[in-house]
Amino acid sequence: MELDRPGRLLATLSLVPPLAVAGWLLVGLPLLLLGRFTPLPALLLGVPAAALLCWAGTRRPGKVVEATSWQVAGVIAVAVAAGVFNGILHSEQLIVRRDPATYAQYAAWIAGHGSLPIPAQAAAFGGADPALVFESVGFYDVGGSVVPQFMPGPPMLFAIGYWLGVPFAVPPVLGALAVLTLAGVVVRLAGARWAVPAALAFAVSLPILYTSRTTFSEIPSLILLFGGLALAHDALERPGWRHGLLAGLVFGLAVLVRVDGLRDVLPVLAFAGLLIAMRRFGRPQGALGLPMLAGLVAGAGLGMLAAYLLARPYLTYLSSSVRPLLLICAAVVVLIAIGTAAAPALARLRPPAWAPAAGATLVVLLMAGLYARPWFQTVTRDPVNGEDRRTFTMIETIQRANGLPLDGTRLYFEDSLHWVAWYVGLPVLVLATVAAALLLHRLLRDGTPFAWLLPLAMIGWTTVTTLLRPEITPDHPWAARRLVPIVIPGLILLAAYALRELPKRRWVASVAVLLVLVPPAVTSIGTAFTPVERGEAAAVEAMCAKIPPEASVLIVERVTGDRFTQLVRGMCDRPAAKVARPPDSGDVAPEAETRRLIERVRAAGRVPVVLAARPEQVWRYGPATRVMALVTLQDERSLIDPPNGTWSLGIDVWMAVAA
Repeated sequence: MELDRPGRLLATLSLVPPLAVAGWLLVGLPLLLLGRFTPLPALLLGVPAAALLCWAGTRRPGKVVEATSWQVAGVIAVAVAAGVFNGILHSEQLIVRRDPATYAQYAAWIAGHGSLPIPAQAAAFGGADPALVFESVGFYDVGGSVVPQFMPGPPMLFAIGYWLGVPFAVPPVLGALAVLTLAGVVVRLAGARWAVPAALAFAVSLPILYTSRTTFSEIPSLILLFGGLALAHDALERPGWRHGLLAGLVFGLAVLVRVDGLRDVLPVLAFAGLLIAMRRFGRPQGALGLPMLAGLVAGAGLGMLAAYLLARPYLTYLSSSVRPLLLICAAVVVLIAIGTAAAPALARLRPPAWAPAAGATLVVLLMAGLYARPWFQTVTRDPVNGEDRRTFTMIETIQRANGLPLDGTRLYFEDSLHWVAWYVGLPVLVLATVAAALLLHRLLRDGTPFAWLLPLAMIGWTTVTTLLRPEITPDHPWAARRLVPIVIPGLILLAAYALRELPKRRWVASVAVLLVLVPPAVTSIGTAFTPVERGEAAAVEAMCAKIPPEASVLIVERVTGDRFTQLVRGMCDRPAAKVARPPDSGDVAPEAETRRLIERVRAAGRVPVVLAARPEQVWRYGPATRVMALVTLQDERSLIDPPNGTWSLGIDVWMAVAA
């Protein structure tokens, strides 16, 4: 059945977000590498590139079931409402405490300067000195320059907000586009009838609200991964090299957003190999294999190039995870070559009669085992390095606040499927499990529905690997971000397919929709209407105004240095450095060393300024002035229950202009 007009509109609209994001990133990365990521060239080149990809990707979309005007309007209404709601309740995370503020500072720097790395400006302190520390949380010191920790994809998107004067608007807009993207995949694979309930269930889930309100990388990653699924689906319906190339490219660019994207797109690599093998049998879908593989390699290659050139310390830090992934990719490529060569022989093989039932049973047993995991396993990790020791201390602090027994080795990863149940509800979890079992049974039986092979492989692979090893500090809602790119939208997509298989009775559909929507809404209600870390923008602006224009800022207290070194450098436009503290010497730098550096700053013709958290830490160098007295709210840190509130947060900064 050809696309009707509303269906065509929804199919087209759902492809615009991933294609536009891909076009912007394709232009933004070269400009950033050349030191020319500034508004004029970025807009003059990035907007046409995004428009060109949207035009190429939305021409002759594939077939989907019919959609009514009301269904299309419903999806658009949910997306717009999500964007407006999260925009009103946006977060202002600028003070570097966790990743969102690191991304915000990264975005602010490239928006204002257009290049990397960030100059340390040692000359403003009288030259390099062992007591000067230019790195801070989220920012590495590499050869006298400062390198941000993360991949450049998200900051290149967030920079648009800084250029337009609305720095907190981009995350909610991306969240709205994610709703639209997921709905497009649902309408293709489960039918338009379930697109609006799926969009609603997704939009009200707490991790989606959480990551749509501030500068996280997960939402852009979701847009690219599920946009790639939509493009791949359309390419299978109407095989052509252009659609295959675009699908692979969009998938591959997920690596430019998150290094974890390399793991997420592994099934795409295998799927492209399968298509290449199918070409030997004259199957029309086989023509997509090489273009999809080429697009995937190009996109992922750009991501890895960016990681090597712009985030090498971060890549080194993750090397224990990245190297095995690269080896797996190489192994898959070898298997693709072998499988293509041996395709005629392999085609004669047939799965045994018991394989479909065994596959479906395995899905159910796997999900049951993950759910029962807390009853037979306690995941722990003994500290072996500084990062582990900081995590150990943080977990004990959170346990103390939660009234739990103190054990900093606990990681709580065994509860990961319970986390999912908190945020999407047990009905979605059960429906998704049934759908996955049913689909695998059908695929192993007769290879249909073939359009589900790649989505099922990607959702299954990433869900299982993420739940086994979330690799994140396990407090919530923080840890919930791991579930955003694939796990939550993937389970909602599968649940929508299960709903399609229910009896076609109105009361059954109504009850099913309520079961899907109510549990995530109930979990979210405790925090959905409470913005966190508001007031930071005004507090930062006021602080910057109080620092003398010709200042070189020395930060003598540990926490203040971690939080404000890059902020002062990037947002206040003042050279900033921490004063080194000898091991086990406490949180404040030695006075003699600080005074020596003050004299070096003065000799360089600058105004020496000292920052710390309390007045007694700075008044020995000059009159103490409080330049920040922020009182706001922060996210709750819950370990064994879903978060249902917020904690208070107070941040003070004191300044002394050295006499």
